[in-house]
Amino acid sequence: MDEEYDVIVLGTGLTECILSGIMSVNGKKVLHMDRNPYYGGESSSITPLEELYKRFSLPDSPPESMGRGRDWNVDLIPKFLMANGQSLVTQGDVCPCVVAGQLVKMLLYTEVTRYLDFKVVEGSFVYKGGKIYKVPSTETEALASNLMGMFEKRRFRKFLVFVANFDENDPKTFEGVDPKTTTMRDVYKKFDLGQDVIDFTGHALALYRTDDYLDVPCLDTINRIKLYSESLARYGKSPYLYPLYGLGELPQGFARLSAIYGGTYMLNKPVDEIVMEGGHVIGVKSEGEVARCKQLICDPSYIPDRVRKAGQVIRVICILNHPIKNTNDANSCQIIIPQNQVNRNSDIYVCMISYAHNVAAQGKYIAIVSTTVETSEPEAEIEPALELLEPIDQKFVAISDLYEPTDDGSESQVFASRSYDATTHFETTCNDIKDIYKRMTGSDFDFENMKRKQNDVFGEDEQ
Repeated sequence: MDEEYDVIVLGTGLTECILSGIMSVNGKKVLHMDRNPYYGGESSSITPLEELYKRFSLPDSPPESMGRGRDWNVDLIPKFLMANGQSLVTQGDVCPCVVAGQLVKMLLYTEVTRYLDFKVVEGSFVYKGGKIYKVPSTETEALASNLMGMFEKRRFRKFLVFVANFDENDPKTFEGVDPKTTTMRDVYKKFDLGQDVIDFTGHALALYRTDDYLDVPCLDTINRIKLYSESLARYGKSPYLYPLYGLGELPQGFARLSAIYGGTYMLNKPVDEIVMEGGHVIGVKSEGEVARCKQLICDPSYIPDRVRKAGQVIRVICILNHPIKNTNDANSCQIIIPQNQVNRNSDIYVCMISYAHNVAAQGKYIAIVSTTVETSEPEAEIEPALELLEPIDQKFVAISDLYEPTDDGSESQVFASRSYDATTHFETTCNDIKDIYKRMTGSDFDFENMKRKQNDVFGEDEQ
């Protein structure tokens, strides 16, 4: 271990593993360490089921009705991947290779897709007045939806047609809307959309966590809705993907990538000290040895003095022996409960996967509820979501602090990632990855550039 590295990475969460992989592909000498004996950190998948019971300090072991413990892979952080664009390989509803939202682009361009298989999530639903409804995102679905009355359906259909035809480079498609100055609130007014429709459009289609987006220019929101609709058009059931065997496969895939390009991995390796000199990181001390480095990436748990608390998230893992009611017996789905529907400042999310994804015993389902904590009684905050899941065989409740770095790392060259938020997609995580990459290298993360480097290393000619 007494060597010099360009970058040392502490923690094997998804953010750290993606950055480790990218830095290795870019020719950096990388050492990647984790104090835990397993990959994934906060974003790991726990197996066997007995281990999950131990982790949450439950006094009993799983009952026989839960099946074999090793058939379970339970995510601690529930998220789906947003997929859009062109499918390269499709076998039924398993997509080993997809061009998509930011994370799937990273998977594709670094060729980590070779290690993973994905399944399309079977449905996306939204909560209104105590019930759940399929999220309509096409003209046909809008006209058939029970979410709206007849006149509202027509207005929403006109809005969807406007979004589908909108091209920021063609003013003829603007219909009086200036994408750089017109707010989304004004766009909704233009189409005379009611509050319920605004709720599911902003939160279940554009995937905003709060209503702050209403008073900023509408371009980003229109593009988000287009992304959702195009993804849905390609996959039919929903715009989301989920990896077989759980999200713990994702950090491992990027760890393999780093190893292929010369990265060194050490699990179960205690970190005694981050060695600083003149306010700048120079190495990491472990078991009496010092590995020297020019830059350090780590999750917040390794540098508590360089991060601050930015809130809390509650996540409740629920084991069910039935699909969620009113989801057409879907084996997987997402449910978004918009903030206004339950008098909150942030949305509540439900992610449900099952035995169909090789993460649970036959006939079993895993639903994970998450939201940003707003009161002193977090469990009461998620009650509307838990009611949708009844009856629940077993619950595992976790309340986690959210941390963010106190500085940008430009002086110390120590770059801390942010804690994973309550959303059920990876877009915020990818933004953090791109932000850290830019601060470390001084240049924007370029997907296409990544692809060329990949081809150069493999010696493949550009076609």
